[in-house]
Amino acid sequence: MDRIAITGGQTLHGEIPISGAKNSAIKLMAASLLTDEPLRLTNIPRLADTRFLAQLLRRLGVVVTEWQEGAEQITVLHAAEITSAFAPYDLVRQMRASFNVLGPLVARTGHAKVSLPGGCSIGARPVDLHLKALEALGAHIDLHEGYVYAQAARGLKGAEIEFPFVSVGATEHAMLAAVLAKGTTVLKNAAREPEMDDLAQCLNAMGAKVEGAGTSVITITGVPKLHGATHAVIPDRIEMGTYAIAAAMAGGEVRLTRARPELIGAVTDKLIEAGVSVTPTDDGVIVGRDPNVRLKAVNIETAPYPGFPTDCQAQFMALMTTARGESLFKETIFENRFMHAPELNRLGAVIAVAGGEAVVLGVDKLRGAPVMATDLRASVSLVIAGLAAEGRTVVNRVYHLDRGFERLEEKLSACGAKIERLKGGEGEEEEAA
Repeated sequence: MDRIAITGGQTLHGEIPISGAKNSAIKLMAASLLTDEPLRLTNIPRLADTRFLAQLLRRLGVVVTEWQEGAEQITVLHAAEITSAFAPYDLVRQMRASFNVLGPLVARTGHAKVSLPGGCSIGARPVDLHLKALEALGAHIDLHEGYVYAQAARGLKGAEIEFPFVSVGATEHAMLAAVLAKGTTVLKNAAREPEMDDLAQCLNAMGAKVEGAGTSVITITGVPKLHGATHAVIPDRIEMGTYAIAAAMAGGEVRLTRARPELIGAVTDKLIEAGVSVTPTDDGVIVGRDPNVRLKAVNIETAPYPGFPTDCQAQFMALMTTARGESLFKETIFENRFMHAPELNRLGAVIAVAGGEAVVLGVDKLRGAPVMATDLRASVSLVIAGLAAEGRTVVNRVYHLDRGFERLEEKLSACGAKIERLKGGEGEEEEAA
């Protein structure tokens, strides 16, 4: 199993191009099921998650073609015919977001059998809101032996759906299903993340009629058929925030390009509060910090967009481990998203967790050690900590990392980090230590 080894103490100087947003790309790929014409997506990141979904889409009959044009990554998905409406557990379990093929399959074919996605290490993440939204649109839902059986033989119909709490996945899923429903659908208390607007722009380019995406009320006027389109995936705001935090942790100056800093205002505001220099540019942002100046501890509370993203909480906690003072972290999105804290403590951090809160007491320095990644964002938080830790840090279980970060070692190495991937059995002594 691969590991990543980091020798800390190197400041970062250089440029990092930001990839397309993983959380947007996988929903855009699912949208290809809604039309029999090709959907051409640019800026698709090459990740384990996009590979998993491409594998599932091929199983359903989608022809997936990928190639490179200069710096641009192109993916064309063509679902000329849905050859199967069955998404088995062995594929869906690899990535929860693949459950979102359910709505498009029912909208286009009138039926689907899709595995429930199973458990998740960072929290319960139930799909009941997804299913209630589809039922409101007229689908008949049965649950049997871990599978969802959905039918809408006469097609879906518009409805008013008010979510009891903000859910990104349920909002996206309802949008994907409602674009082919008869009549008008209104989604209330909808998620406002930038990925909502990205999905809506793609669907509208395909001939859908979606209004209000990015606000708490989204109105969808159903159309009988969608057509092909070309759409560029937005930059990954979580990757952008991650590399901004990495630059702040290591010190130096890094220019993030192909980025939209307005998408991570809550993160950059906290970086500035901590003492980091953040300067917007024409195509991104420059992040800098004097490595000889200790950062100030700041408090973090996660919240739905435009609040501080839960997907940057672990990374910012790594940054605060060496800040001056005490930081309080409140996690309001997922109930089990502090699993990185014990691993950061192995590096010399002082973090106490109690329920949905964690208190971080800044220390003078971290020291390298073998650590274990528990989920995608936790894994990169350990890499960030390793950038500043004395000696060598080895992060195990980096398959989590490969789900959401494209060419991470290459991007950090280009800025001066001493980071390498240990293949297979290399470095096993670190895991056993």
